[in-house]
Amino acid sequence: MNISLLLAANSIAFGGLLFLLSAGFSLIFGLMRIPNLTHGSLFMLGAYFGVSLIALGLGFWPAAIVAAFGVAVFGGLVERLLLRRLPGAELAQVLVTLGLSFMIADFSLMWWGGDPISIDTPRALRGATFVAGLGFPTYRIAVIMIAVIVAAALWALLDWTRLGAMIRAGVDDPEMARIVGIRVSRLFTIVFSLGAGLAGFAGVIGGPILSVYPGLDQDMLPLALVVVILGGSGSLIGSFIGSFVVAFLYNFGQAMLPELAYVVLFLPMLVVLVVRPEGLFGRAAP
Repeated sequence: MNISLLLAANSIAFGGLLFLLSAGFSLIFGLMRIPNLTHGSLFMLGAYFGVSLIALGLGFWPAAIVAAFGVAVFGGLVERLLLRRLPGAELAQVLVTLGLSFMIADFSLMWWGGDPISIDTPRALRGATFVAGLGFPTYRIAVIMIAVIVAAALWALLDWTRLGAMIRAGVDDPEMARIVGIRVSRLFTIVFSLGAGLAGFAGVIGGPILSVYPGLDQDMLPLALVVVILGGSGSLIGSFIGSFVVAFLYNFGQAMLPELAYVVLFLPMLVVLVVRPEGLFGRAAP
């Protein structure tokens, strides 16, 4: 297979993983204005939870769902017990979430060790699927489909439900949302838990592609930050498109210009910050 075509296929699958990671991160930052630097650690924690659950005999998909739920509960506790006590204190939020990410990393290293751990691809999704005579890994196609399904579900949640209307109101104008009787603090917990759960789920389904290893959190967090900056905080469509843009930049940069891979990745972010600080699909602050 042509190397560019292979890189494109891998970039699309990786973009699906990035979307699952960054969608919740974008909503958390858009609604709560919290730079949640633990988000990469939640991705890694979900992956390690999945490893342990699979080792206990749970199937791959049940393990992914249970791990996502566990990480969602953990995220809700973090928001309730820590971040809620620091409203408007951006520096304190950065330090707390950064410190928490270091603690999660140390705990993971102590409990699961320092060796990379592979997660086996589900048996039904092994092998290749041929499209127009070209073979693509079936599992990566499944990851793309999962990302599209989750994107559609989140879109339906945000645009067609009462909860979604309240979340959008909280993102657009939290003070006005409080005035009309919306319990924004409850929305904070729901959105934080949802974002954490999506990150944990992404960590498990990303295991067969990336494996699970110490430092996975630090590899994924900068990519999620770039997605949010490019797409715009609080924008679902921005997260979706930004995830695939970043995945292409990252994979092609690593393959074609390894010496300048991070220049290729971060230069568009710098340009967007200068030209349109709110992101491609974000809304300017009133």
